Amino acid sequence: MTNTIRTLLTDIIDYAGLFPPAKLDMQPAVEAYNRCVAGEHEWMLGRFICPLSRIAEFEHAASPFLPGTFATSGYRERAGGGVPWRLSVLIDPGPGGDITRALDEINAFNQRHEKPDAGQAMIDMCEIKVASIGDVDPVLDQMPEEGLFPFIEFPVTEDCRGFVASLSGSAAGAKIRTGGVVGNAFPTVREVSAFLHACHAAEVPFKATAGLHHPVRGSHALTYEPGSAHCTMHGFINVFLAAVLINARGIDAPTTEALLSEEDPTAFRVADDVIGWRSYLVNAAEVAKAREMFALSFGSCSFDEPVADLRRMGLL
Repeated sequence: MTNTIRTLLTDIIDYAGLFPPAKLDMQPAVEAYNRCVAGEHEWMLGRFICPLSRIAEFEHAASPFLPGTFATSGYRERAGGGVPWRLSVLIDPGPGGDITRALDEINAFNQRHEKPDAGQAMIDMCEIKVASIGDVDPVLDQMPEEGLFPFIEFPVTEDCRGFVASLSGSAAGAKIRTGGVVGNAFPTVREVSAFLHACHAAEVPFKATAGLHHPVRGSHALTYEPGSAHCTMHGFINVFLAAVLINARGIDAPTTEALLSEEDPTAFRVADDVIGWRSYLVNAAEVAKAREMFALSFGSCSFDEPVADLRRMGLL
């Protein structure tokens, strides 16, 4: 594995096993995340994604696995030296965008789980879906000054610059839905490109969710059901390498769209000192800067599937 691919993929996959198409129950989802935490490719793993409405269910299921001191079983040491599990929670705002109760629940969870004997975990990100630009400010006005980073999800089927502009200058990120379990849930390459360029121009970091199980764009089954319909899906290397090249090289929209449309794995160049697409190359430092400040992560209901595909490509 090269230095550049490790830099591109570190902490990149937020585990969303509770959501379609996997749609696991809480217990198997938590157990799957725990296996990832202790696994060979733990360095690619980000946060556990959970609706805030199910946080009590999470606590019950995760209690045997969270790092910390347990009165019944002694000290449990996990991969990463017992680092607290990190969570991102989905919040449904109340009337007028009110999230006061949600923030109280998050604060109470974090206070409980900062103690080793409760099992250590921390909610440090949240994800909130809005329907209009006017919904953004009321949500952001309620966010604490530190300790909780919000991502705002909004429609990208039309010009999204107004939504992105509403986040500019705030301690918040944008969230793009890159797929789903039906074909029309996938935005076009032009829409994804417009989103990436709008976020970069406004200096707004982003995360993606759904439909990014595979490294390179191609046709795949929409669900895990036998006989599932197929659809052309975005590749996570396409999307995140496009973001890196926008950030480091200022590639234009037509070039971005061509990269996002690429279905040939051999068009991607990976070496220890550089990574890129065709003639567009960046070094590890440029990748690290984009990943830290701009292209943050993507949610996937599978961790094993992206890892298996990367292995088949010879990248791991």
